[in-house]
Amino acid sequence: MDRKNCTMMCDFYELTMANGYFESGLKDQICYFDVFFRDIPDKAGYAICAGLEQVVHYIQNLHFSEEDINYLRSQNVFTETFLEYLKDFKFTGDIYAVKEGTPIFPNEPIMIVRAKAIEAQFIETFVLSTLNHQSLIATKASRIVRAAGEKSVSEFGARRAHGSEAATLGARAAYIAGCTGTSCTLTGRKFGVPVTGTMAHSWVQMFENEYEAFKHYCLMYPHQVVLLVDTYNVIKSGVPNAIKVFDEILKPQGHRPIGIRIDSGDVAYLSKKARKMLDEAGYPDCKIIASNSLDEYIIRDLEFQGAKIDSFGVGERLITSKSDPVFGGVYKLTAIEDKEGRVIPKIKISENLSKITNPHFKKLYRIFDKETNKALADLICVYDETIDESKPLEIFDPDATWKRKTLTNFYVRELLTPIFKNGKLVYDLPNVHEIRKYCLDELNTIWDEIKRFEQPHRYYVDLSQKLWDIKHEMLTNEKSKY
Repeated sequence: MDRKNCTMMCDFYELTMANGYFESGLKDQICYFDVFFRDIPDKAGYAICAGLEQVVHYIQNLHFSEEDINYLRSQNVFTETFLEYLKDFKFTGDIYAVKEGTPIFPNEPIMIVRAKAIEAQFIETFVLSTLNHQSLIATKASRIVRAAGEKSVSEFGARRAHGSEAATLGARAAYIAGCTGTSCTLTGRKFGVPVTGTMAHSWVQMFENEYEAFKHYCLMYPHQVVLLVDTYNVIKSGVPNAIKVFDEILKPQGHRPIGIRIDSGDVAYLSKKARKMLDEAGYPDCKIIASNSLDEYIIRDLEFQGAKIDSFGVGERLITSKSDPVFGGVYKLTAIEDKEGRVIPKIKISENLSKITNPHFKKLYRIFDKETNKALADLICVYDETIDESKPLEIFDPDATWKRKTLTNFYVRELLTPIFKNGKLVYDLPNVHEIRKYCLDELNTIWDEIKRFEQPHRYYVDLSQKLWDIKHEMLTNEKSKY
């Protein structure tokens, strides 16, 4: 697989700060950064984490070429000693992250970076760009797949994506979240995602008439016939011509059609009419596939209306997350280490309460009910805390601390997995099929009430008492200074 050097895909301030750290004697200062997000797109109840594999490849290939350094020198901003330092630059720190496909929630760390100041600060832009994009598309795809129920959803959005990289990696994220395949051939080649596609309207228009177009396609691909029936008129032309070539071309050869696709019009009405015509012609096994600017709400409405659709192709509203196209992950400093290696928590304070950060080097636990195996809550702890599953555990809302609950008969799982240690990869990257299975299995641990499209039940992400006390003390101390 080709792995591009994306080292220069950074914000310029990361380089100016790096130069400043270098010249100020802070380049080797060990620090901790958290990646987290504050709001779920579409006001949903959960999100899906995706993009870790691309972050891993970026870290492994992180280096400045001679051309990169010459370009930076031309900006007349950086010291020559700093540019010399960049010649041997690489990542030597630690990274912890939740696995791709994990359901995630606001304000919890989905990645923690522990590294020297220059290294940790420098990777911010690529990490956020990658995790934000793929998590956004995976989250949207998960909602669409959920709306379709047992019916399959294929990702069809490459031509409407925001560039080739967004199309390729967006299709990967959509597959992780439950789509059965993609129209993007490059995603298929790079990641092994199943690819699908038959014809466009131009194929039908290229021939003298619709019947001839269908006939030639059946002769070429008798084992995988899906005909696009809405170029002229679905009921009066498309379906009758499809049935005619099924009878004249496929049936004599002993083949059966896979399906027809409807890409425009009142899909619910047309699918019902088409289903009746296909059944009466002896093709009850011929599937009806719907496309045309679908999303989770339209698919849900089609199901409510009793549309006779067997699978869906979803394009622009998935690959761009059109209804809410920003994930909003952020990258914030949460701690540094002193010369003795002690972790010193750091906090960002804002008049906007949602922008006050959770300090310290942390662990993230997911708490499960032993009887149902459903997730009850996530608990953010200080790095040296452990949870004793044999004892009752009290959790509380960090904003409304009087809201408390004591848990018994539970078990926990740490969500943050070591990915890099001292710059070395210590995590075996799963393939995209393994990630997809993990994602679907993990979604089954989330209550349906949290997965509602409108007004979902809030999933609790709480702070341990120790972490809350540290945060509260830091806020109090900072307030007293002003």
